[in-house]
Amino acid sequence: MMNVMIAEDDFRVAGIHEQFLEKIADVRVVGKAQTAAETLERAEETQPDLILLDVYLPDKLGTDILGALRQRYPQVAVVLITAATEKAIFSEALKFGATDYLVKPIAFDRLEKAVEKARQVKAFFVKDEHINQTVADHFFQIQQESQAKAEELPKGIDPLTLDKVRALLSEEAEGITAEQMGQKFGASRTTSRRYLEYLISVNEAKAELEYGVVGRPERKYHGL
Repeated sequence: MMNVMIAEDDFRVAGIHEQFLEKIADVRVVGKAQTAAETLERAEETQPDLILLDVYLPDKLGTDILGALRQRYPQVAVVLITAATEKAIFSEALKFGATDYLVKPIAFDRLEKAVEKARQVKAFFVKDEHINQTVADHFFQIQQESQAKAEELPKGIDPLTLDKVRALLSEEAEGITAEQMGQKFGASRTTSRRYLEYLISVNEAKAELEYGVVGRPERKYHGL
């Protein structure tokens, strides 16, 4: 059983995270926190296996308490959740050993992968008493695969932005135009279309022409 704590100041967002977690087998939400200080307190009380940690908490940034969490609970997996796309935030997450990094809005399948990664980390520490090269290679395999995928991305495609576009596209059951997508994640129509066309090229999306009452037909994108 994976015991998970949610650190998120917006109760509605925390509720969405909890609903997602309830769909994943052998996962239990053992506590919630709305501030950085409360996160540290609740972690002591609940002893979670995984903390879903929002960056923008009212009293401190989530990244500001990553070091304290790592020092007090070295075997607890921490998944950082944020709407921020600044490299400084991402750098802090890497520096203090965040297990994963999710950009809002979160897609269920991406959260499920993050939980599974945390589950593997938990199993690793429970099972292995001694470290050899084979064990080390297996432990770092997920990170290596993730880095390899990032390196394969074409020029102009940022992995964090790409994940955000994927998540937004998954929410649009009726499809979305490049202009509409750009408005959702704060980019130009040209930039938005670049990401959407990339998703088509890797068979993660499709596009259809939609004819309106007047004017030219629009290219509408759908997730697969």
